[in-house]
Amino acid sequence: MITEMTRAYRELLVQLGENPDREGLVDTPKRAAKALEFLTSGYRQDLETIVNGAVFSSDTDEMVVVRDIELYSMCEHHMLPFTGRCHIGYLPNGKVLGLSKFARITDMFARRLQIQEALTRQIALAVREVTGARGVAVVVEAKHFCMMMRGVEKQNSTMASSVMLGEMRDNQSTRFEFLRLIGKA
Repeated sequence: MITEMTRAYRELLVQLGENPDREGLVDTPKRAAKALEFLTSGYRQDLETIVNGAVFSSDTDEMVVVRDIELYSMCEHHMLPFTGRCHIGYLPNGKVLGLSKFARITDMFARRLQIQEALTRQIALAVREVTGARGVAVVVEAKHFCMMMRGVEKQNSTMASSVMLGEMRDNQSTRFEFLRLIGKA
């Protein structure tokens, strides 16, 4: 994979009018290929491996919230980065998930080419799948370089997306509690 991507990056440099043999660019195709491999590593991961059995029995039935999980992704439309924060809340139903797994789940889906709306939904569905939670809420807030570096060039715009499942969707007071806990209500 790296060899083919290195060749493609080299050709891209030529198409841009650059000399891929000049000192500053000699190793750029390989570095760029390795960077892209890392930034899309979510394609080569799966939920079961990421969670690694870190689901534990628990009597906890009150809301659990993990805030401000940093994320870095790339939009599928321009292959430019978007970066932001993810907030996840869930209502346990006899099981809780190990804390670090929320970040790992977020990273697994963020490291794929996609749109923010899909990323938000994938995280919510994955948390529900592994925990069997009565309700799951996910809010992602991100800045998109495709809006900042090109096109309309708006530096301070932020996109927010949310997905509410189960009791988080159906119960207005539960939804409000989650939004209050993440500082959005």
